[in-house]
Amino acid sequence: MEKPQDFILVSAPNKAGEEFIRQLMYKHISFAAIANNRAEQERMMELGCKDIILIDTRDESTWIIPEFPVSKVFLFESSLNLCCRYLRICRTWTTKSIYVITHSSNPRLIYKGLGADVVLHTNHHQVSFLISSIVS
Repeated sequence: MEKPQDFILVSAPNKAGEEFIRQLMYKHISFAAIANNRAEQERMMELGCKDIILIDTRDESTWIIPEFPVSKVFLFESSLNLCCRYLRICRTWTTKSIYVITHSSNPRLIYKGLGADVVLHTNHHQVSFLISSIVS
């Protein structure tokens, strides 16, 4: 029996996240996008995402483990609250690395305390360097 393929999870509420998704598609890397509302889900579909997990971040009963194995997680921050909720959810779904990519000066310790393995601060949208952390 063949082992199911692990999926990268991505929350992409900003340009850097969208660029990262384009890179994943270009490199043919299996991933699923996370959305917390229908508008975000539609945006991910328009971007070309085939697998999208819709989560109500305020309702823990909707935080059901995906049907596929989750490997690394990349959370592009648009708000501290949403990113923290995604961290709490995704940490229960994987033992692999969770990356938070932020443009803000929000405290790294908050993200680390909620389970982020790597917190990257960047001021540009070019994040193709993150692809190397997937294939390594």
